[in-house]
Amino acid sequence: MAHPEPPVAVEVHQPHPIAVHPPAASVVPVQPHAVPAVASVVLPDGRVVTGYTIEPTKPEPIVAKLVVSRTAVNVALGGVGFLAVCGGLLLLTTFITALTALITQLVTLAAVIFGGWIALQVFGGNRDQGGTTVNIRKAVFKRNHFHG
Repeated sequence: MAHPEPPVAVEVHQPHPIAVHPPAASVVPVQPHAVPAVASVVLPDGRVVTGYTIEPTKPEPIVAKLVVSRTAVNVALGGVGFLAVCGGLLLLTTFITALTALITQLVTLAAVIFGGWIALQVFGGNRDQGGTTVNIRKAVFKRNHFHG
């Protein structure tokens, strides 16, 4: 078994306050129409400090810096413009497609009507329109001569 070491003497130091003389206060120019109020402050050790109250200086307003670069903004605006143009082109192509379908249907309708009119003229009833009637008979061609 190990023997315990004998106790060592410990020295205790008590802190002593250091007497500090405050630096001389700078003179603040006072406007004659506005005399600041005199204020007294009692310190924890009992000393009294008397002086003029000084308003804290207001910092100058900070100019807000752009978080996004101008190039990024321009690229984004260009993308929005491109999308608007693409939407317009989509509408334009839709309009052209619809117009083409309309023209195709009109041409088809005209062909049907005109074809029907031609069919009626060819296969129509026995209406006499005052023209010349030609009866075609069976003809015989011999040695380039017509024998009728």
